[in-house]
Amino acid sequence: MNRSEKIDLLSNAKWYDLNMSLSIHTPPWPGEKALEVHYFKRLTGAYGGGQGANGQLIEWSNNTGTHLVGERAFHSGATAIADMPITDMCGEAVIVDISADVSHYSLYTPEMITSKVEVKKGDILIINTGYHKHGWDQPDVPNPDMQAGIENKEFAFLVRHPGPSPDFFQWAIDMELKLIGVDCGCAEHPMNTNLRYMHGREFDKAEAKLKETHGKSWDEMFDPEVYYEMTHSKLPKANIRFLESIGGQIDELKNERVWLMNGPIPFMEVESAWTRVVALTEPDGMSRAEFIAAMHDVEMLDMTLPFSVQTPQWANYEPLSVKYTKRVQGQYFGMGRNNAHCRASFHLASHMDGQIHFHAAGDAIGKVDNNFWFGPGVVADISDLVSNSSVYTAEMIESVADVQEGDILIIKTGWHNYGWNSPDSDEFRYMIKHPGPSPDFADWCLKKKIKWLGIDCVAMEHPMNTIQRDWHPKTFAEANQKLIDQFGKDWDEMYPLDQYYQDMHLNLFPMGLVHAENLGGQIAEAESGRYFLGAFVQKGVDMASCWARFVAFK
Repeated sequence: MNRSEKIDLLSNAKWYDLNMSLSIHTPPWPGEKALEVHYFKRLTGAYGGGQGANGQLIEWSNNTGTHLVGERAFHSGATAIADMPITDMCGEAVIVDISADVSHYSLYTPEMITSKVEVKKGDILIINTGYHKHGWDQPDVPNPDMQAGIENKEFAFLVRHPGPSPDFFQWAIDMELKLIGVDCGCAEHPMNTNLRYMHGREFDKAEAKLKETHGKSWDEMFDPEVYYEMTHSKLPKANIRFLESIGGQIDELKNERVWLMNGPIPFMEVESAWTRVVALTEPDGMSRAEFIAAMHDVEMLDMTLPFSVQTPQWANYEPLSVKYTKRVQGQYFGMGRNNAHCRASFHLASHMDGQIHFHAAGDAIGKVDNNFWFGPGVVADISDLVSNSSVYTAEMIESVADVQEGDILIIKTGWHNYGWNSPDSDEFRYMIKHPGPSPDFADWCLKKKIKWLGIDCVAMEHPMNTIQRDWHPKTFAEANQKLIDQFGKDWDEMYPLDQYYQDMHLNLFPMGLVHAENLGGQIAEAESGRYFLGAFVQKGVDMASCWARFVAFK
């Protein structure tokens, strides 16, 4: 299968979004930080950050919404999420529906899984317990035995959901599963977590049910020392990770083998991270087996920078800070694990700017259909054609790549070489002296009906069409002279302020054309040419922008 055939394969495959919506209304794991979203900047000015853009500051716990739980949640010496190749978190998967076999507090077994689907060694396993129906973004579920005659969403999703039997995790290790995903609050039984102590009344109900169904108390069924050793040592050392709070279109794929992609934010310091989970099935006219065999031959390049407290943020935005509130040696209510609360503004590391970042009437990033973030496109390597503070043109792009109508366009300037984690890191050059587009570039993008844009430097704008012009007058003088030498015009002649200030934001975002910034990683290996491109963007319905995992399929 050649490159164009693989692009067609991915373009015509059926894509299923398996994320629940993420909002300030999404309940966090009990006792942890709920998501907070605060505008610290507005276009005309706001308390805490001034004017210039609609900029958000957020605080969150990573165990809120659809997320990946890495090995460091229980084993501090394990692999960081940023060091897990994205290819290790994608692949063949089975989605098994056991919703008819489980209920509040019940246990599920390996036999329940294997009676419905074939599980192969090395699979990703996604378990549909049916408890996604209790997600905060789902309709009420009637229950005449509950107050108001409806099931309490938060308790059902986080505290009362079923969990694995004592032999389940050893079976998962023996099967060498890559990931275990669940459509509820936790891949463990909630009564094997700190919730046992936080919600004693719920534990009493769970233990009573266990005695009724299995004739044992909880500690007889789950020997505490054996269970602790399994979850805190054996599982992480076997590189088994959890996908939790799955939802979305999971009911459309019951007891099926699929190709699953999972793009967590590549966090360096913490144990868990938000992720976007998608499942793919074959295009019309192709068998499932043929499709999965073909997907094994598709090479994926990860064009995402590690997400870290060391990552420099844009201008006067707030950097990432991480505060550990739980550690494995002990925590509030016991049952120790590592967990951090985080605080940051969005415009650092690899991220997607959403419409609301500059267009208040636009869509929040999480309200955009997941299929929008994936499609055919090009990587255009113009690194030999640009230099400090220079201007690139549409002609340069078209000289190195065949840009077609409706493409995603990734521009490779070479400035990823100066990113914070590069051997040739040069933060000032990366942030202040990167090249930027000519005045007609935005119009060319609209004419080409570009789907979205991406670039391997800090901004899609030329830095001298931003506030950096005022903050760095010496650099502006150098850029102005370079413009005169290249085009015979000074800056204000070529870029009249009222027309071209933040041109790529203010002139394109109202048209629905947004962009990704700070791409890096394996973009270094991406030659000019056609690819299938994708962005695993978190489904944040209150968010103007968000971090993402960016990939190119060769």
